Amino acid sequence: MINVSNLKIDFKKISSKQNLKKNEVNVLFLDNFKEIKFKPIWLNNEIEKFLIQNSKSRKIKHPYLFETQFGLFLIIPILKKTNDYSLDIENQGGLIFDKISNDFYDNINFYIDDELYSSNLLRGFCLKSYKFENYKSKAKKRKIKNILIFSHNYTKIKSSFQFDLNLVKGVYFTRDLVWKPANILNPKSFSEECKKLKKFGIKVQILNESNLKKIGMTSLLAVGQGSRQESHVVVMEWSGGNKSEKPLTFVGKGVCFDSGGLSLKPAKSMEDMKWDMGGAATVSGLMEAIARNKIKKNVVGIIGLVENMPDGNAQRPGDVIKSFSGKTIEVLNTDAEGRLVLADLLSWAEKNIKPAFMIDLATLTGAMIVSLGKVRAGLFCNNNNLTKKIEVSGEKTGDKVWSMPLDAEYDKMINTEIADMKNIGGMGAGSITAACFLQRHVENTPWAHLDIAGVTWLSNSTKTSSAGASGWGVKLLFDLTRNFDYKI
Repeated sequence: MINVSNLKIDFKKISSKQNLKKNEVNVLFLDNFKEIKFKPIWLNNEIEKFLIQNSKSRKIKHPYLFETQFGLFLIIPILKKTNDYSLDIENQGGLIFDKISNDFYDNINFYIDDELYSSNLLRGFCLKSYKFENYKSKAKKRKIKNILIFSHNYTKIKSSFQFDLNLVKGVYFTRDLVWKPANILNPKSFSEECKKLKKFGIKVQILNESNLKKIGMTSLLAVGQGSRQESHVVVMEWSGGNKSEKPLTFVGKGVCFDSGGLSLKPAKSMEDMKWDMGGAATVSGLMEAIARNKIKKNVVGIIGLVENMPDGNAQRPGDVIKSFSGKTIEVLNTDAEGRLVLADLLSWAEKNIKPAFMIDLATLTGAMIVSLGKVRAGLFCNNNNLTKKIEVSGEKTGDKVWSMPLDAEYDKMINTEIADMKNIGGMGAGSITAACFLQRHVENTPWAHLDIAGVTWLSNSTKTSSAGASGWGVKLLFDLTRNFDYKI
């Protein structure tokens, strides 16, 4: 028995002793309106003919629930193979959950023998079943749904699903972190959440402000100096590959709350700033998924956890600070703080970890939402081969990206008289100048920046996610890591 969300999932061999029960939903797969694939023992010609004829007359293209005199049947049209076959099946799994999410449906039986189809389907099914356990004093308890997978191939299907379930749990961890309000998830408590990953074999190192001052992460510390919450950096290491292999490194912005600092945000803009730590959440969920599945790669996740608050000790517009790289920064807008956090993390990672590549994730700019909305993340990269690999994994997993420019003309926009650079570029191209700022803190390492401002939090539900925290990026980066060939 596997427990996930409000689901209890079990796998059993199709037996001649099975009977059709009217209070259970039977999920059957229809092949081109001609036959039911993976037939249960109780499926006679009369029932099959009825279901095929009614499905054909309705020209069903999506999961369709029939309430009949024989019982409850959820008919699933088998999808045709396309370039997005796995993702299409995953999305179909999410639609299936929507159909049976009503509390009336307690027991759901799937009849399937196809290992690939079932694992992708169940992944989508479980992703859509997620619900954040909220803080209501009289929260309604979700009803448990008993899911049985009947198959002649049930042992292989169960094993394959366990791999996907580990990925789903990484997405869940990311979603949970993003949902939590800033009075509950602050830099210290976020660090404590990361400690829980030790049980999966991840080495977790937590650096406090004293450590960070000794290291020289003054740019990161400048962001948090107006908050009563101490800033932290968490380094998570998974050693699954050969010792000779350079680690793949993921860096996450973790601004647990962003008031804008002295460059204070308007009240309405501040409401959403509990999820300005979405990049750090994605890196944390990714590390869990990698470790649970014991991926044979060396992977390092680094997250910078701060609060950006106004205070008598907060940094001021016009201040000049020094970053870990030794480069100086004129801070013209304290609300352009995420790049100050990432700058130190990227420089430190390149010097100390010497990675095969670095990918940072951040809810960095509102300008990215204007550019790409809530469909794709912005991708900025200094390496064409790495760009292509990220794009391929994005299309494959549904965590889609769009490649953006890093022209020298944009980079010049952050030049300033008083320091090596300023932290904003003026009017226009805000997402690009932010990426140019980050690029100045990377020397020779293949690097990519993902601006996930538009995709971290959903206003409306999708096929595999309810509105709210999406968990965007975990699937993409998991696929990239698992299939990375070091050819960049």
